[in-house]
Amino acid sequence: MKIEIWSDIMCPFCYIGKHNFEQALEKLPFKDEVEVEWKSFQLDPTLDAAHPQNTIEYFKEKKGFPADQASQMIGQVAQMGKGSGIDFNFEKALIINTFTAHKLLHLAKKYDKSNEMEEALFKAHFIDGKNVGDIEELIFLAKNLNIDEDEARRALTSDQFDYEISQDIQEAKNNGISSVPFFVLNGKYAVSGAQPAEVFADALQQTYKETVSPFKDLSKEGGASCDADGCSV
Repeated sequence: MKIEIWSDIMCPFCYIGKHNFEQALEKLPFKDEVEVEWKSFQLDPTLDAAHPQNTIEYFKEKKGFPADQASQMIGQVAQMGKGSGIDFNFEKALIINTFTAHKLLHLAKKYDKSNEMEEALFKAHFIDGKNVGDIEELIFLAKNLNIDEDEARRALTSDQFDYEISQDIQEAKNNGISSVPFFVLNGKYAVSGAQPAEVFADALQQTYKETVSPFKDLSKEGGASCDADGCSV
């Protein structure tokens, strides 16, 4: 069963949604049959790639929120994060254009490490206060996942994955996805937002039942049958 997840590194609800989804999946008997594919999305592609802002500044200047309202909203998200096992550090988080970071995610996908890289980027951004638009910071994350430093540098400083990122974003538009996180379950159902683990569990079980194991075999073992290689009794 394939799960496609559209997210952006600067989205706190994507981080919360990731943890809730993983908590739900871990308890399901078919967890090893699930393939997760992370898809790129940019909440604000107009952000300057060279000049990071702190979170309060961003909400004031970009969203027009007063400082006290921005602080209140951030506090609510931080409290929500604690329930999912995340200790957000919004005081240190740097708002920056995430396009380059998405290149690293696509490189990690090549090595089946996109989930680990997604977690590393979220942690770097929301907890460690790292600049996820900085090439050297991103290379450091790549090295920590045993991805070759030179390959990472080439990917981050070229247009190697620009097409893949653009395709993810265009696919989101084509499917009417305008907010993240957004989970598509085996091409049949969708879950939008940082839902509780119980919601993810119910949705995953329903999708698995309808798309992976729709038939319950009531026959006894050893019945006569035919396959591509012939028939047996």
